[in-house]
Amino acid sequence: MSETRKLAAILVSDVVGYSKLVGADEDRILARLRTLRSDLIDPIIAVYRGRVVKRTGDGAIVEFRSVVDAVRCAIEVQSGMRERNAGVSDDQKIQFRVGIHLGDVVEESDGDLMGDGVNIAARLEGIANPGSICLSEDAYRQVRARLDLAVSDLGARELKNIAEPIRVYSLEVGVFAPPKAAPQAEPASPERPAPGPASFDKASIAVLPFQNMSGDAEQEYFADGISEDIITALSKISGLFVIARNSSFTFKGRAVEVGEVSKKLRVRYVLEGSVRKVGNRVRITAQLIDGATSGHIWAERFDHDLTDIFAVQDAVTQEIVSALALNLTEGERQRLAVEHTRNPEAYDLFLRGREIWYRGTKESDAEAMEMLTRAVASDRTFSPAYAFLAVLHMRAYLNQWSESPALSLKRGLELAEQAVALNERDAYAHWALGSLYLWMRRHDDAIAELEKALSLSPNFSPAHAILGLAMYYSGRPERALKSLDRAISLDPYWDIYLHFEAQAHFQMGKYESAIELLKRRLLRNPETDISRVLLAASYGHLGRVEAARAEWREALRVNPNYSLEHRRSALPYKNPDDFERLVEGLRKAGLPEP
Repeated sequence: MSETRKLAAILVSDVVGYSKLVGADEDRILARLRTLRSDLIDPIIAVYRGRVVKRTGDGAIVEFRSVVDAVRCAIEVQSGMRERNAGVSDDQKIQFRVGIHLGDVVEESDGDLMGDGVNIAARLEGIANPGSICLSEDAYRQVRARLDLAVSDLGARELKNIAEPIRVYSLEVGVFAPPKAAPQAEPASPERPAPGPASFDKASIAVLPFQNMSGDAEQEYFADGISEDIITALSKISGLFVIARNSSFTFKGRAVEVGEVSKKLRVRYVLEGSVRKVGNRVRITAQLIDGATSGHIWAERFDHDLTDIFAVQDAVTQEIVSALALNLTEGERQRLAVEHTRNPEAYDLFLRGREIWYRGTKESDAEAMEMLTRAVASDRTFSPAYAFLAVLHMRAYLNQWSESPALSLKRGLELAEQAVALNERDAYAHWALGSLYLWMRRHDDAIAELEKALSLSPNFSPAHAILGLAMYYSGRPERALKSLDRAISLDPYWDIYLHFEAQAHFQMGKYESAIELLKRRLLRNPETDISRVLLAASYGHLGRVEAARAEWREALRVNPNYSLEHRRSALPYKNPDDFERLVEGLRKAGLPEP
């Protein structure tokens, strides 16, 4: 029987006093359990992408892609059980205990899981109080910055048949942590990356994806585009902390409370709304809500022709500025008043192309390129369309998706330069040009362009991230981490930033820190070759040969065409020795294999 070793988040649950409950009334208890599974438990597991590995008579072993998903699932189930048990006598209540651990497991060919990762989760479940959740320290570390519930540190505990003591944390569902005057950011260190900033001590906002009320699912891109353009406008204000699109859009299509969004993204204010597009008319509703109180600060409805869509976006931005009493600099006023395209067709094509752009596959990039090429053909002065088109050509170069990658890079540079020439005040344009300069090994020019983008849009997380990369490839990992920490605070849910931070730690020889970051990324995105190769090299430097070889095999499974030679020639290291550090880590583990 073949097997695969991997890192996984494991949840184990069972019913408290199951034998006693069944002994008292077996038929009723079993019927209630079946109902709970079909109506409550299984739907919640599905929402959080869990895989039921095994069911016992009264419990289950469930695998999740991330600890965050496992904990959220457990909280929802336990909260649902509190509601179901309301008014039920104690001797008839069905209560679950839950244990969650992040650890190494062995997956058999039939999908069963074995190993310490499962055993520890099972032992944690055994010591959990009725209705509570016990987390190992490895699991708790992944979610501590996102929990607003009461967590008790139970200290190091001896668990049956587990060799080493495990530090245990108990999460009591329905008991909230004491409120804090202002969240305080932990100091950054190579071993513990800084969490998001203490956002409540300054104006901070998340813009949720506006609902598409057009009655046509194909208009979803338009509602998303309006939301993103409002984020783009607000990002230009230095006195405002603005969560990036990728993280605020994780709430798309989910029924969430504004207070929950505020806590999870660590922002004070939330903007939500809807878009209804019918023919050449558009109706936009928007409301600004205080996440701390769930009170409405401002709400408005706008009815306009499509040709006036930018006037609506500008009006929403100005209303938020007024409501939050933000003091704009003269430069910010000018940037907010920047001219947009007046061509509805070009704008529509741009929104379609940009939305497809985020998918990031070879096929979607080809589709996005077609849309954006048509956008610039409709309006030869539309700078943002040129910028995104430039980055598409850059991605074709990086991923070898074109017949001539070198020509793709050259074409990308031409488009980015044209974007800047068309609009010096467009942050997208400078971000695109800085990105192209980086991959052409013009490190100082790249840094200058990216800093220019951030002077125009201080909350522009991709520019912070690419600036961090430019610093990394220039051999300045400490400076890279400053930019990457800022990018992560603005966009905490985009997992590629964890890989970028891991690269910087690796460059500094902080291999344990790199491993921790890479494991966190793999929980969110297991299908990544670059993170698995870097993880293999990190293990190699630490002499953990078998772990290194296992990750290398997984990298080749994800991408059989992975080539060190291609990356050596394509990656823009200023000092080639920085790339050789990765190669040396692989060599120490006897890799790469033929």
